[in-house]
Amino acid sequence: MRCYLVVYDIRHPRRLTKVHDVMMGYGEPWQYSVFFCVLKDIDRVRLDRDLQKQMNLKEDQTIVIDLGGDEVEARKSAKVIGQGLPPFPSSTIVV
Repeated sequence: MRCYLVVYDIRHPRRLTKVHDVMMGYGEPWQYSVFFCVLKDIDRVRLDRDLQKQMNLKEDQTIVIDLGGDEVEARKSAKVIGQGLPPFPSSTIVV
């Protein structure tokens, strides 16, 4: 699995909502148009496919930045100025 930072600029409000919905299925929002994702190779391919279905490729843009395979280091590499990032989700589930 690898970590990615995904950022997007979508020109139409309806497409923006659809792209945001796609991204919610793949990662955690750090800002409205910025997502941190930890993906298997197949999920990375699926993400590209799902985004392209919702985007107008002549008007919109998505940038996917590979942050490497170490999630802890990838998270540490983000420097935040101002309000902090959302809390790191715990892998422990209490029922």
